[in-house]
Amino acid sequence: MAVSLQKGQKVSLQKGNEGLSKVLVGLGWDQAQAKKRGLFGALKSESQIDCDGSVIMLQENKLKSQDDIIYFGNLRHSSKSVIHNGDNLTGAGDGDDEQIMLSLNDIPEIYNRIVFVINIYQAQQRKQHFGMIQNAFIRIVDAKNNTEMYRYNLTDDYTNMTAMIFGEIYRHDGEWKFNAIGQGTNDLGLNELVKRYV
Repeated sequence: MAVSLQKGQKVSLQKGNEGLSKVLVGLGWDQAQAKKRGLFGALKSESQIDCDGSVIMLQENKLKSQDDIIYFGNLRHSSKSVIHNGDNLTGAGDGDDEQIMLSLNDIPEIYNRIVFVINIYQAQQRKQHFGMIQNAFIRIVDAKNNTEMYRYNLTDDYTNMTAMIFGEIYRHDGEWKFNAIGQGTNDLGLNELVKRYV
């Protein structure tokens, strides 16, 4: 049974699971239901919210190359150690909306952090933000047996936030760990978001 994590909690991926080599990182969210308003209340936009999940691979905690950004326009890292399974345009349906597969043993030693982020596509133009999203989560699955190891459900109020740093997998004392971050930002797209790591 998966361990439910709190914001800021850090856990080992390999303690008690030393043979772990491949993990699937699932990202999920749902569009919140529209709330009816009075005559003078604002009407919610009916347009779908398109969230884009991305991975930023860091060397010494810094982004050193554009090739280390894995997203819908670059689904596979050159090392083949991180593979994005593609863009979900609506977040509709149950389960993961986007998935990223990591081959931990194949991630080159130069990378010490793998950061998982989500931004709302054209958030400013569409007047959309994470306050209009519900049931957001990140989960870590042992890909060998499809067992969910950890799950972090984001429960903060992210009204007016247009991007999100969900969590990260990082190296510490020779093992891989996961950090549940859940930090909302006002970055308007992936290009702005990655500047945090330059």
